[in-house]
Amino acid sequence: MKAMFYEAFEKAPEIRNLPDPEPSFGGVVVKVGASGLCRSDWHGWMGHDPDIRLPHVPGHELAGKVVATGKGVMRFKIGDRVTVPFVSGCGHCSECHSGNQQVCPNQFQPGFTHWGSFAEYVAIDYADTNLVHLPEEIDDATAASLGCRFATSFRAVADQARTGPGDWVAVHGCGGVGLSAIMIATALGANAIGIDLSEDKLAFARQCGAVATINASTVADVVEAVREITKGGAHVSIDALGHPVTCFNSIKNLRRRGRHVQVGLMLGEHATPSIPMAQVIGHELEIYGSHGMQAWRYDAMLAMLKAGRMKPQQLIAKRITLEEAVPGLMTLDKSETPGISVITTF
Repeated sequence: MKAMFYEAFEKAPEIRNLPDPEPSFGGVVVKVGASGLCRSDWHGWMGHDPDIRLPHVPGHELAGKVVATGKGVMRFKIGDRVTVPFVSGCGHCSECHSGNQQVCPNQFQPGFTHWGSFAEYVAIDYADTNLVHLPEEIDDATAASLGCRFATSFRAVADQARTGPGDWVAVHGCGGVGLSAIMIATALGANAIGIDLSEDKLAFARQCGAVATINASTVADVVEAVREITKGGAHVSIDALGHPVTCFNSIKNLRRRGRHVQVGLMLGEHATPSIPMAQVIGHELEIYGSHGMQAWRYDAMLAMLKAGRMKPQQLIAKRITLEEAVPGLMTLDKSETPGISVITTF
C-alpha cells in the first residue's frame, strides 16, 4: 500500500510503499476513502505523544470500506462502509463494560498506538466494539471529518458540558474543533461566541452559527469581553485550542456554577497551565476533559446530521492528495486557513 511514513520526529515524512495490513482475530482492514488532517497528527509528528513508536504511519480521522475481517468479527462484513472513533476501547475492561470506551486504559488509537489512516489501507482492532456503520447519505470525506474534531466536540458540548437551549457558550479557538463546537452548540439551541486571533476564522465561525465573535488580538481583555456579551459570563466555555492562555481565559470567563471543557490538547511545554483555582472554588465551577466519543454515541450525532441540524461538510475547506498532506501536516500549527483539510486521493 501507499502510505505517509516517518522514521524520526520532526523530520519530513515520506510517501512509501509498505506491506498491506492483515486483520487481527477481532479486527478488520479498511480501504481508506478519506482521512482528515488534524492538529493531533502534528502533535504526534512532533513527538508529543508517548504512545507513538517509530517508524510510524499517522492518521486517525478516517472513513472507508471493510475489505478484510478477522475470524472473530461478528457485526461487520466485507463491503460495509464504516468510520471509527479515534479513541477506541478494548471491549473487555471495566470502562468499556460501563460504556466509556473513550477512557479505556488499553485503548486502541489508529495513528497513535498503531499505524494510521494516511495510507490506502488501515487495520482496526476490536472492530465489534468500535466500528460505526455509515449511512449512505454521509460521504467519506464528511464521515472522516467526524472522527476526532467533530465527535470530540459533540461529546464535549452535548455530554460533558450538558449544553442546553439558551446557554451562552464561549469557544476559544476557531479551528476545526472550535468551529465544530460552535455548530453543535447552535444546533442544541445555545448562543455560541467564537474567539480567535484571525478575522477569517471568526467570519467562518459566524457562518457556523456564532451569534458573536471576539478578536483576541484587538480586544483589551477577552474575559471581560465575554462577560459583557453574556451579561455575567458564559454558562459553558470550551478551550478548543489547547494553550495556557486560552485554558485560563476559558475558566475565568465563566459565570457562577459554569462549566469549562478542555478539548484542545495540552502537551509538551503547555502541559501544566495556570488555573484560577480561587474562582473555581468560590464560584463552584466545573472543569471537565473531553477525549473522543464512544462508538455507541455516534447514533445521536449521525441522526442530527441526517436531519440537517448540523452540516459538518461545511467545515471542509480543502480536499487534498496524500502527497499534499506531507507539507500540510508539517505546518498544521501555523495554519491560518479556516476549516479543515481532508485527504481524498491516495
